[in-house]
Amino acid sequence: MNDKEKKAAVKEKYSGIARQSLPMDNSSCCDTPGCCGEGGNISMSATDYHEENGYNADADLGLGCGVPTRAANIKAGDRVLDLGSGAGSDCFVVRSITGSSGHVTGIDFSEEMVEKARHNVRKAGFDNMNFMLGDIDNMPFKDNQFDVVISNCVLNLVPDKEKAISEIMRVLKPGGHFCISDVLSKAELPESLRSDAELYASCVSGAPVVSDYLSTIDQAGFEQTEIHKKTPISIPENILKKHLDDEQLQAFRSGKNGVFSVTISGTKPTV
Repeated sequence: MNDKEKKAAVKEKYSGIARQSLPMDNSSCCDTPGCCGEGGNISMSATDYHEENGYNADADLGLGCGVPTRAANIKAGDRVLDLGSGAGSDCFVVRSITGSSGHVTGIDFSEEMVEKARHNVRKAGFDNMNFMLGDIDNMPFKDNQFDVVISNCVLNLVPDKEKAISEIMRVLKPGGHFCISDVLSKAELPESLRSDAELYASCVSGAPVVSDYLSTIDQAGFEQTEIHKKTPISIPENILKKHLDDEQLQAFRSGKNGVFSVTISGTKPTV
């Protein structure tokens, strides 16, 4: 797939989820029957959001791979941006931390997801949350606007990750920071796995190599980069056998290769 095809596959998948208006299982980016084609379900090992302050069941579509708000060091009064905000699940958790003196903005490139999030915030009655339509590799914001940027299982779906991370740097205030939960791989995934459109849209085959991901963050100029949590993601055997030869399959089984969810933070320099 080229970049345009990748974006189209992701947009169609998540717009379809929004149109369904049905919550998905809270442990997966891909937990509805047949959503991975013949592959079956892929457990993303996401933490249950039900225990989080501000949890909004209407906004929870079970699409995350972590809880970035737990490590994001958000404070009352902060201006926070959520990249790929979906129906607003993380934004409602953030709003419970920033309080009425802060402000929470979500951005998503699916019209259906943005409308669903706007419906949820109207229903909640909050006046310091807003949701915008846009691409996170070309955000419609001025420079130096936000204290914190968060994202949950989204950047791995963006073809141009360097541009997306540079955009995070641009919109953060000096001294501001990001905290991202994402899906990464230990090593370069085999071409057959990476070229599967459904697996790409389900957060798996688009997973960048962790060393490349960290290098991109460093090259963008972020400081104090820290990995807070890393959890293996289980890919069903029938998916692996469909895409991997015996040697590649053994690498996954032995732990030499594979994918995992990780929460990472970094800080924009003050000067």
